[in-house]
Amino acid sequence: MDANYQQRRRFQAQETRRAILAAAAQLSRQGGFEKMTIRDVCAAAGVTTGAFYHHFSSKADLLKQGFTSVDVYLEKALAPHRNLPPLKRLESLVRLYARFMEEQGWETISLYYSRRLTDASSDPMDPDRYTLRTMRECLADLSRERILSPALSPEWTADFFFRHFRGIVIDWALHRGSYSLWPKLEQDYDLFTRSFQA
Repeated sequence: MDANYQQRRRFQAQETRRAILAAAAQLSRQGGFEKMTIRDVCAAAGVTTGAFYHHFSSKADLLKQGFTSVDVYLEKALAPHRNLPPLKRLESLVRLYARFMEEQGWETISLYYSRRLTDASSDPMDPDRYTLRTMRECLADLSRERILSPALSPEWTADFFFRHFRGIVIDWALHRGSYSLWPKLEQDYDLFTRSFQA
């Protein structure tokens, strides 16, 4: 089989998956995740139900996999910020994380975490995820520049940040998205960066 053809097929499959995830996120924000149907998602994405089931086994699977797209979103959105100093890069990561969560909507976030809490097979945080890995890289740069306190390892600090910021997202969902995420995350980010500096 022609290599160009295979490459086009892979690209087409990625675009279909992205279209489904984007349509689901939009429909979820508009009317709630529970109310939307797979047919609604397919119609909004301009794909067949067969294409949907090629990428996702169910609506629950769509929710689970859709949330992992935060890493894809952040990798793309953070690309223009890669050459910033580590503190600014870390701030950009947290700000973009807040934007992604708000774009998903508090109802989708609530459903995602409630399902994770009740799913016995739910995996813990993958240490190789882009978001956590990038946080560790920024903090390792800060450590090399002697900005991060030597008492704190980049690994521990990244894990602490991630757990804390995820907690704020859960609080935001509990408050039904009644406040803007970034100002709250920014306030805590500023406090933490002042306290962890050498």
